[in-house]
Amino acid sequence: MHTITSRPVRSGPLAYVPGALGMALVGGSVAVSHVLVDAPLMTAQTVRYAAAAVVLVVAARLLGRAVPLPRGREWLLLALLAATGLVLFNVALVRGAEHAEPAAIAVAVASVPLVLGVVGPLLEGRHPTARIVAAAAVVTAGSMLVQGTGRTDAAGVAWAVLALACEAAFTLLAVPLLPRLGPWGVSWHSVVMGTLMFAGLALVMEGPTAVHALDAGDWAAVTYLAVLVTAVAFVLWYATVARVGSASAGLLTGVAPVAAAAVGVVVTGDVPGPPVWVGVTVVVVGLACGLRTTRRSARLVRP
Repeated sequence: MHTITSRPVRSGPLAYVPGALGMALVGGSVAVSHVLVDAPLMTAQTVRYAAAAVVLVVAARLLGRAVPLPRGREWLLLALLAATGLVLFNVALVRGAEHAEPAAIAVAVASVPLVLGVVGPLLEGRHPTARIVAAAAVVTAGSMLVQGTGRTDAAGVAWAVLALACEAAFTLLAVPLLPRLGPWGVSWHSVVMGTLMFAGLALVMEGPTAVHALDAGDWAAVTYLAVLVTAVAFVLWYATVARVGSASAGLLTGVAPVAAAAVGVVVTGDVPGPPVWVGVTVVVVGLACGLRTTRRSARLVRP
């Protein structure tokens, strides 16, 4: 008797914990990223991703994790992932902020669960499920309430849409890479490529001496972002995507704005208003509906 298990494989609520933790780290980084508002952006990002690449390769060796070498079209997919999910996403956030309030950009990015809920299964050779799509819509609505709205213009809307597309690409482009490269391989190679791309932009836009403009606070922020928000969060996120699929994992992006609101209370002492708490409740309801245990029954094929 042979057992055939469909992919991705769900193994209960614990399968979602790494992704939820990764999104919590991303959400909690909002306050840290604000420290870099006056720093040379491309240079700071170059240092961040270079440091993350070192952390990833050292951790992989210490933990005995394989980092396979890409081959064929995997190189192209990794380059696209780095160019969109890492570089262009950050550029869209910065340029978008010139035309729109941060909340307006955040609201667009909050639509990621809905995009992943529909597009993700198609890339994985499955049909989107009504339950996941409905839950994604609820999580998206809750995230928008948490982050609020903001003023913007036509250019701001365009940058916001681009940020949404890049954020979705960060996950969707990894779907065909994860089966062979695994979370560590996808994370390390994309981070290295992102480092090279940011380095090129930094040299052209800010010059080779821009690194001297980083002060002690900037270096502390870059270190935090490199270790926790890049090296650790990337591996946790891609491990969850490989385990439960991009659609189900996409719901966990709703954890990020909730974590950002919670960290904001701790850092600033300002308690959010009622809309934020309603949004947090809506996100929790959406997660509860979408992430309830749905163990797939393995097909038993008898010869």
